Amino acid sequence: MGKVSKTDKKIAYDHMLCQLLDDYTQVLVAAADNVGSNQLQNIRQGLRGDSVILMGKNTMMKRSIRMHSEKTGNKAYLNLIPLLVGNVGLIFTKGDLKEVREEVAKYKVGAPASVGLVAPVDVVVLNIPTKINKGTVEIITPVELIKKGDKVGSSEAALLAKLGIRPFSYGLVVLTVYENGSVFSPEVLDLTEDDLIEKFALAPHMLINGYKNLLAVAVETEYSFPLADKVKEYLADPSKFAVAASVATGGGDAPVASAAAPAEEKKEEPAEESDDDMGFGLFD
Repeated sequence: MGKVSKTDKKIAYDHMLCQLLDDYTQVLVAAADNVGSNQLQNIRQGLRGDSVILMGKNTMMKRSIRMHSEKTGNKAYLNLIPLLVGNVGLIFTKGDLKEVREEVAKYKVGAPASVGLVAPVDVVVLNIPTKINKGTVEIITPVELIKKGDKVGSSEAALLAKLGIRPFSYGLVVLTVYENGSVFSPEVLDLTEDDLIEKFALAPHMLINGYKNLLAVAVETEYSFPLADKVKEYLADPSKFAVAASVATGGGDAPVASAAAPAEEKKEEPAEESDDDMGFGLFD
């Protein structure tokens, strides 16, 4: 059997990815740094039949996604292309997204702190035996050996190796979720119904406050909208609204004074002391 050419491999890969894009609408984009082939195989077996993990070079995945979009006219999957950065893989699934993410997270493998690795976590060590002259002193306070984000040096790597400590663990880490054209953070999968109710309970207050801000901007600028026009009109001449307000609030046994009442309907009243005569004004 002859050796498969690079061209044939590309064609086969394009066909496989395009088929997955046809069959699935949910994709988890996962970081695959320091994940070995055996570990990846265990994850595949753990996910069983409702999910497919596809690895490959980002350039190959991007090309296949563009080909699929041109062939089918479906541009939704183009939203995946900006997510293909670094060493990532695609998990196509028909299962519950949260459950698939949790299953993937189970398969972590401990790893030594090799020289040059960027530490994914802080490394804090207790009870480091230290030889001083002829005696041995045990340090019982926590010692921060490596900080997250730092590169592991040779001395730290040697010390951890002698102590038999494998401080790092690696596995597929879900970075982003794609579902029917939408892209969102995996943290969204952890939201409960109570979380959603609490967030939506704040929405009316946010909308009202936002509307107030819009009105304030409209009053101070030339920008406007129907309700803002009413507010501006009122501020320009409040007396226009006096009649409407009186009619709207009238009723019952209390008489309503009308600014438009004919003059002949007024009856002369006996002279009474005015408020001014009593030593205070109406708003005192």
